[in-house]
Amino acid sequence: MNSFITVLYVILLASASVLCIALVVFLSRISRTVKEIEIEIKDLTLEMKPLIASATNLSEKLNQLSDSADDQLLVTRNIVSKVNNRVDTILDLEENIRRGFEGPIMDFIKGFSAIANGISVFWKAYKRK
Repeated sequence: MNSFITVLYVILLASASVLCIALVVFLSRISRTVKEIEIEIKDLTLEMKPLIASATNLSEKLNQLSDSADDQLLVTRNIVSKVNNRVDTILDLEENIRRGFEGPIMDFIKGFSAIANGISVFWKAYKRK
């Protein structure tokens, strides 16, 4: 029975040795994979820096463009407001001129119409006689 236990003990030690060797092999593979991932991350980081700089530059340019568009919009609003005020002033002037002429012209037309009606009535009366 002792020899049986010794054989089992040898098999156990052999399998433990094989497991240790397998563990070393797998750990070396894992280590290589981690190193490859580290290298790829470094490469990705190096490639990302110009991309981040470019995105920052683009963002700054877009901000400048937006500010410029806002400024142009304010200028346009001011111009439209000034034109609107001028048009209102011209329309008020036209209205004042129209009111200034309307009264006397209407009085003249009424007077002229009255004279025309008077002459017409006079001619009708004159023709009857």
